[in-house]
Amino acid sequence: MFANYRGVAARLAVGVSGRLRPQQSSMLEVEFNQRSDSGRVRENNEDYLGHALPSSAEEARTHGWLFALADGVGGQERGEVASRSAVEGLLAEFRSAPPGEAPVPLLTRLVQAANARVYKLGLETGRGDRTMATTLVACALRYDRAVVAHVGDSRCYLFRSGRAALLTRDHTVAGEHERLGLLSLEEAAKATTRHLLTRSLGNDLFVGVETSEHQILSGDVLLLCSDGLHGSVTSQEMVHIVGHSLNLASAAEKLVTAANQRDGSDNISVLLIRIRGVERIGMYRGRPYRLANS
Repeated sequence: MFANYRGVAARLAVGVSGRLRPQQSSMLEVEFNQRSDSGRVRENNEDYLGHALPSSAEEARTHGWLFALADGVGGQERGEVASRSAVEGLLAEFRSAPPGEAPVPLLTRLVQAANARVYKLGLETGRGDRTMATTLVACALRYDRAVVAHVGDSRCYLFRSGRAALLTRDHTVAGEHERLGLLSLEEAAKATTRHLLTRSLGNDLFVGVETSEHQILSGDVLLLCSDGLHGSVTSQEMVHIVGHSLNLASAAEKLVTAANQRDGSDNISVLLIRIRGVERIGMYRGRPYRLANS
C-alpha cells in the first residue's frame, strides 16, 4: 500500500525517506525525508528522529501519521538515551491509541507520557539526580490538519508559497524574554540565553506541553528540526534550499551541509514532510465528513 523506504547511513549522518500513497486517491498523501548529523565538533549524536505510519487506509483516517524529533540534553550518553526514549515511547503510544481520538488532546497526553518515561528513566539510571532530559517536537497529520506539540527549542516550520511560518515557540530564557518584550526578535536570536531551556522533558514528573493545530494544503512542506539547524540557518534560507532542491532527500542534505558550513558545533537534525494531497473535511456532531478533494 505504501512505497518502499530507502535509508542511507554513514558514521556521522543518517537519512531516511519515504512516500506514502494510500490506495484511495482522495486521502492525505505524504512524502518525507529525515536526516541527522553529528556536526563538525561532536562525535556523539544526541538527536533522535522517528515516525509512525498508517498501515491501511482505515488507519490513516483513525490515527494518521506522526513524525517526531528530539534533541537530548545533558551531554554524552544520557542525552542520547533521553531523546531516544522520548521518541520511541511517543510513537509506541501513538500506534496503540484508541481509534479516532482527537489529535490535540492525544498529542498532549502522549508527550506527557513521554516526559514521565524520561523522568523515571533518569531516576533509575542517574544515581539520585535528574539530569536526563530532552527537547521534543512532534507533528501529527490527519485529513487536512497538522497538530504540532513541543517542549523545548526544537522547532516546526510550515513552508508555503515561498514563505516560512514558525509553528512553535522556543522554550528558552531568551524566547521568554522576547515574548515579554524585554528583548527584540533580533536580540533574542543573538542572546547568550538562547540555548538555556525553560522547559524540557525529564526534569519533572509533569511538563507544560504546547500544542497548536493548522490547516495544511497540497504543496505545503513541514520541517521539524533541532537547534543545530535553526541556530545557524535562517528560515528564508531554509525555504530557498527546499524550494530549489530536486527532492526532499537533496533538500535535507543541503540543509545539514549549510548548518555545518555556518557552524557545525552542535548535532543537526531535519525532518521534511511534503503534503502531496489532502482530504478536506468538515465536522458534524463530532464526526468528520469529506468535503472535496484537493
